[in-house]
Amino acid sequence: MAEPDSEAVADVPLYLRVAAALREDLAQRRISPGSRLPSERTLSQRYHVNRQTVRSALRLLRDERLVVTDRRGTFAADGTGPEPAAPALTARRPTFPGGPQAAEALVRASLTWEPAPTPLAPRLLLAPGEPTLVHRHTVLGPHGAALQRAVSWFSRPALDEIPQLSRYRRGRDCRQQPDLRLLYHWMHQAGLRITHRESVGVPPGPATTAAGGAARLLVHRVVSDQHGHALEITDIDFSAQSAAWTYEFSA
Repeated sequence: MAEPDSEAVADVPLYLRVAAALREDLAQRRISPGSRLPSERTLSQRYHVNRQTVRSALRLLRDERLVVTDRRGTFAADGTGPEPAAPALTARRPTFPGGPQAAEALVRASLTWEPAPTPLAPRLLLAPGEPTLVHRHTVLGPHGAALQRAVSWFSRPALDEIPQLSRYRRGRDCRQQPDLRLLYHWMHQAGLRITHRESVGVPPGPATTAAGGAARLLVHRVVSDQHGHALEITDIDFSAQSAAWTYEFSA
């Protein structure tokens, strides 16, 4: 088994390390479903971090619905409580392709450094032909058929402002199966107030069905910062019969 990249580990924010440790405890049932987690003070002493770091880690786990917090403290989710009534349109933080619900064994992802399509370059604040970081992500079905394909292009401001992306500049450390699932948390950590704009359509022409006759849908996502600069542009093509799409946005 390969040793972890010490430089990569050092780049991981402390709150993500704490969240990962607690996530592992929850997954391995070292913290039983429904039981109370240690106090913030105890966790800060255990992981040698301040309490704000612990709060950030717990907030992330709440976003992932792994823990719940009330006036008594924070508890491991047990999945037995009643689901809250859903409003007609639910606002949630979107996830980057390959988010926390993706099945790792059925995912193929890669990072490359290449020019963005000519129409996208100005929106990404790139000169024509200027290369940028490109993420490709495919979700496969049980028999190997592609259920979803996504390709994301990152802008110059994204690479300048987000340290976890800048480490991939000029193809450095571009590896197979890169994990960008926390991209939007990285954006918030960098002080970026992000807005998602998504449009959904059907591909033109006769090729509107995937293997097996399932309808195909196209999603075009633009994530922008508080200054209106595009940070990421993603195109997603998926089989509507085999995969679901949830409208998720930030207010």
